[in-house]
Amino acid sequence: MALSRSMRWNGNHSSVTTFILLGLSGEEQLQLILFPIFLAVYLVTVTWNLGLILLIRMDSHLHTPMYFFLNFLAFIDVSFSSSISPRMLADFLKDVKTIAFLNCAIQCFVSAWMGVSECCLLAVMAIDRYVAIDKPLQYSVIMSPGLCRKMVAGVYTATLLNGLAQTISCFNLYFCGPNIIKHFFCDLPEIIPLSCSNSFLSEMVLILASIFFIFGSFLVILLSYGFIISSILKMSSGKASIKAFNTCASHLAAVTLFFSTALSVYMRPSSNKIMEQGKVLSVFYAILIPMLNPLIYSLRNKEIKDAIRRVIKSYKGL
Repeated sequence: MALSRSMRWNGNHSSVTTFILLGLSGEEQLQLILFPIFLAVYLVTVTWNLGLILLIRMDSHLHTPMYFFLNFLAFIDVSFSSSISPRMLADFLKDVKTIAFLNCAIQCFVSAWMGVSECCLLAVMAIDRYVAIDKPLQYSVIMSPGLCRKMVAGVYTATLLNGLAQTISCFNLYFCGPNIIKHFFCDLPEIIPLSCSNSFLSEMVLILASIFFIFGSFLVILLSYGFIISSILKMSSGKASIKAFNTCASHLAAVTLFFSTALSVYMRPSSNKIMEQGKVLSVFYAILIPMLNPLIYSLRNKEIKDAIRRVIKSYKGL
């Protein structure tokens, strides 16, 4: 019944009007258990990231390039999680998890835009850490507010165009069935194979975008950390070396988590067993990492803790 409602006749052919998501699990009892867990994760993600954005904006001591970029990373994490989590939560309570063609395209666009933005912003933050360690005296001059704004604007503009190119090339394809997406959200690599028309162009756009943005960002991060390690090894003081490494420890943890899971998901071979593992890894990079990022950057960060104390003290003084 759901399948018949999801098709529209066009002359002698039928075209897909809705897709069916298989979700994380088909077991009703398990879905009811997962619902409160993922609801809590989403609420914590939104609260922690928005709290971090407000803290950075309210405390003048955090108006530095590192926290300027962290502010936008928190925004990306909220947006990325919000493009997936609310619908996934609603689907836990449904028997048939349908999504309209247009809504699926919008979800693909936002998740592709925000996911690739996170890759690129992590690369920008790696460059920032290199400049801070290698050229500490010139850091504030090199990483000027104007340059930081241009770098963030460049990331958002380039990834916006990439998201549009990927989404348009995919959803301009002809879909006549099947319309079942073996995932818990609309993901381009899962949708393109469902097309009834030639998907060569869409696949090439996806591959080129992956090479340029994901592997390109990863290469920039590797080169930046190569230079950072070289700079640390040149330091005469062991205490200075430890302090320098500590300044990029949080970023390195965030990079390791994001890229290890994202590359594992999108570089996997296609088989049913591997696809199920891919779903679990997708949960980690799309749902859990946006929650963990503000914790990673705040847990051992004295500046963040001091900023929280100052904000609390200022409110108590009112």
